[in-house]
Amino acid sequence: MNFSRVPPGPIPRFLFWDLGEFQSNGLPYLVELRRRYGDIVRYRISRWPIYLVSHPDDIQYVLKDNMRNFGKDTFIYREMGVGLGNGLLTSDGDFWHRQRRLAAPAFHQKRIEALGGMMTSATIDMLQTWDGYAARKQVFDIAAEMSVLTLRIVGQTLFRIDLTSDTDEIGMAVTSSMERMTHRLTSPLALPLRIPTPGNLRFRKVLQTLDRVVFDIIAERRRVPEDRGDLLSMFMLTEDEDTGERMTDKQLRDEVLTMLLAGHETSANVLTWTWYLLSRHPDVEAKLAAELREVLDGRMPAMHDLPRLTYAEMVLRESMRIYPVVYSFHRNAIAEDEIRGDPIAPGQVVAISPYVVHRHPEFWPDAEQFDPERFTPDRVAERHPFAYIPFAAGPRLCIGNRFALAEMQLILATVAQRYRLRPVAGQNVIPQAQVTLRPKHGIRATLEDVS
Repeated sequence: MNFSRVPPGPIPRFLFWDLGEFQSNGLPYLVELRRRYGDIVRYRISRWPIYLVSHPDDIQYVLKDNMRNFGKDTFIYREMGVGLGNGLLTSDGDFWHRQRRLAAPAFHQKRIEALGGMMTSATIDMLQTWDGYAARKQVFDIAAEMSVLTLRIVGQTLFRIDLTSDTDEIGMAVTSSMERMTHRLTSPLALPLRIPTPGNLRFRKVLQTLDRVVFDIIAERRRVPEDRGDLLSMFMLTEDEDTGERMTDKQLRDEVLTMLLAGHETSANVLTWTWYLLSRHPDVEAKLAAELREVLDGRMPAMHDLPRLTYAEMVLRESMRIYPVVYSFHRNAIAEDEIRGDPIAPGQVVAISPYVVHRHPEFWPDAEQFDPERFTPDRVAERHPFAYIPFAAGPRLCIGNRFALAEMQLILATVAQRYRLRPVAGQNVIPQAQVTLRPKHGIRATLEDVS
């Protein structure tokens, strides 16, 4: 195979030119790369060359058809593993298969259905606080409120613990860890964590905070090792088929931390972007309100209502198309391969960006327009299945995708029956590509009573 041939891409003006362009222009820079150079582009982030793959056919090849040749042993996941350890998000190979198999029953549809009451109850508790905001016409940060709510839900539903007293501390730790991981991934001068730079010392303190919370959870459960029917029980009580051993505290820590962070961070950001988009599109907001009146007639939603709340689901899916929280992920070629006629050398990093794919003009006309009708059953059926990948795709499809969608539908339906969220005029809402896609400064808003 002729590895001297490489895909087209920008010519670096100096060593880290692509990094500077990405930091200046953000994700639109990647969209422009695809528009200018095609469906496979070679560019560089920091010191690493990357092949950006953007056509659904090629994405299907990497994530499904030949997924065994594309692993997660990349600099991205190695850096994420510094904080998260070797959990479901960062692990690979046989170990990942084992952990995925252990976790799968916790996300079975029937088990998710049993959790709906906890999700709605937590949302109602939040609304009681919001009633005070509304009475005082108080400005609040949508992103912060959604983070507290989804963290509480994840704690209660997956681990049967109340994290209410820890939400501020965990929230600050999550934000700090996201910023630090982003810096380590994009800075050509980032030093190893063992070097006691001021940034590394702050990051170590963040990890100590998260470890304290997680190891306290594990220690409490070790004292009373009963099966509570939650995800943590499954991890703690299941024995390895070959050795008969159970997971160590370190393994449990990695999985619990992964589920806590990934399980609440992603849903919180999707909901934040959804409220923002609804506020900017009153026609969509009105259609959602009409569906809620017809289906719920003022009562709180339950799991059995979700199949009828079709427009609410379409709104969320379109929000995830425009602002995919996991905006990019990477795979590492294990053996030599070929994509779209371009040779892929062993060790080459392949990037897939949902943000870019969700704007591919062949599959998404007027891609910047917020249009939930893109997700009617007929339009979904005629679209390439790998043109929409907010939860990734293939065997490594996010294990919590159905949990997250049900949670977000229930929150959306519960809140939208009582309040409309109105972002404060004049603020600059900027998507920030850290480990997840967040609004850079949050979104300050007030409440408007629906009645």
